[in-house]
Amino acid sequence: MAIDVRPASVFEDVAAVLGPKSAGASVCWCLSYRIPSKLNNELRGPARGEYVARLCGMDPPPGVLAYDGDEPVGWAAVAPRSDTSFARNRKIPHVDDLPVWSLWCIRVRPGHRKQGITHALIAGAVEFARAHGAPVIEAYPLDNGDAKVDLTMAYAGLRKNFERAGFVHAADTTSVLAGHPRILMRLDLR
Repeated sequence: MAIDVRPASVFEDVAAVLGPKSAGASVCWCLSYRIPSKLNNELRGPARGEYVARLCGMDPPPGVLAYDGDEPVGWAAVAPRSDTSFARNRKIPHVDDLPVWSLWCIRVRPGHRKQGITHALIAGAVEFARAHGAPVIEAYPLDNGDAKVDLTMAYAGLRKNFERAGFVHAADTTSVLAGHPRILMRLDLR
């Protein structure tokens, strides 16, 4: 299987990976860290998807998608940290003042897992950030060791997958997700 990673500029493809089964459902749409908390709480049902549709038309788009042929099979959210809630997050420290980009969500569609798509998404997000001038990219994965992680909470990624992509541990955080500590990992793109 050849996985191709492209900018997430086609809303219908983003919806295929992130959207709800029921059009009126208020699912995350990967907005929780992207927009202010107040707006995140105000957007309900279809308004969440409409907001993401506008993001897909922006430059840069809100992340990258992995494709198996023409089928979208995975998503990674990546953006300048300054455009996310990580810019103000008290649990995840800032290592320095560089204008870093954040990679905070990875999702692989059911039926396509355990095929290397996560690795392709991380690599694609790194290249996307590099192409947009990012000097450094950060991620905030779970440091779960060999412990199992609930798939719905694995969106932050796992330390071992980021290590495999060349990221290094840069700092501990006080953030915990699904009972596992999150760490700050970075990859220098300069």
